[in-house]
Amino acid sequence: MKTPFGLGVIFLNVLADQLGLPVPAVPTLVVAGAMAADGRLPGSQVFTLAVAACLLGDLAWYGAGRIFGNRVMKFLCRVSLTPDSCVNQTQSSFERWGSGVLIVAKFVPGLALVAPPLAGATRMGAVRFALYSALGGMLWVGAAMFGGLLLKPQIDRLLPRLAGLGSTLVVLILVALAAWILWKWWERRRFNRALDMARISVGELHEDLGAAAPPVILDVRSGTAQSLERRRIPGAVHVPLAEVGTHLARLPRDRDIILYCACPNEASAAKAAKLLMAHGFTRVRPLRGGLDAWIAAGYDVEQVATGAPPSPPASRAAA
Repeated sequence: MKTPFGLGVIFLNVLADQLGLPVPAVPTLVVAGAMAADGRLPGSQVFTLAVAACLLGDLAWYGAGRIFGNRVMKFLCRVSLTPDSCVNQTQSSFERWGSGVLIVAKFVPGLALVAPPLAGATRMGAVRFALYSALGGMLWVGAAMFGGLLLKPQIDRLLPRLAGLGSTLVVLILVALAAWILWKWWERRRFNRALDMARISVGELHEDLGAAAPPVILDVRSGTAQSLERRRIPGAVHVPLAEVGTHLARLPRDRDIILYCACPNEASAAKAAKLLMAHGFTRVRPLRGGLDAWIAAGYDVEQVATGAPPSPPASRAAA
């Protein structure tokens, strides 16, 4: 049976997938695995080229992160079709598992694309990055091709039917791809709607800081994000999004609480605000534009001190 694609197509498909284009490579690798099982494709060459494409794509993003730092992660979060791939989640994964997370990153939607530039931005060594990336690529490609081996009988029955469709198959693939992109766009829209709430502007916050009872400001960026941008709003308390739930008893209910992050649409700050509101806090608002808007407005900032962050202030009732 004639193969539906060659080695060059496999390489380009995997490379495009790793660069973030909406052209999933797993179906191609699964079919290639099935065809390599009986010699219709050279299995070792398929595996080698696919892993090389993974490594090439990862190195491109690693270099972008190394050169542009946190800006490239903000860009990815802004244009991503997957809301959960926001940089904060990836940074938290790095903090929990270390650089070894690169080995399994390709199996996690969102993490696969954001992890390489984050590794570059955090100045992970190039040799260590390439090693982890190659190991991750081998696991990912190997798993997909092994899946094709297991599904070989079903794939062998399906391919002749697909081949007979000719140009109709191309149209069906394009329609399916458009439907997938539309679905992801709708998920992102629904995600942003879920985080829609009243925000405070940087001008309003600047005025409120001069009041007799100024608001409590929570910096909900991850530790990694704070290390990439060492500036913060004066007096802000660092409570990463993942730890907000553990500080509920120490947060005041009789003062305004303003939360900020450094991600598009204030996603992390809005998530933290939703959590606080679910626990009965009523005077909670995210900062519109986050830290970037505060800095752009020219207001004072302070450098993040080394060592443990101060504890959140307790309410007057608790005191």
